[in-house]
Amino acid sequence: MILLLQALSERRLEWRHGYELMKETGLLSGTLYPLLMRMTDLGVVEAEWREPTHRGRPPRHAYRLTAAGFALACEIRDGSTAAYGRLSAA
Repeated sequence: MILLLQALSERRLEWRHGYELMKETGLLSGTLYPLLMRMTDLGVVEAEWREPTHRGRPPRHAYRLTAAGFALACEIRDGSTAAYGRLSAA
């Protein structure tokens, strides 16, 4: 989850697709997508359907950090032990 928070916080205002996040973090789809769903449920990430950029392709989910998610990523980056506690409790 920390890798994903870091990756999303680097370009926090951009909507990112799962495939791009997999390549950037090295997480496999079986790990990445459940994490993204869990983080969405926690209010750390927001998700929305995006129309395809190429004709004939299906819509895909895109993800970005919420304000709370960015704050959590900053706390983790700064070494806050409380942030790690919130992650382990989630």
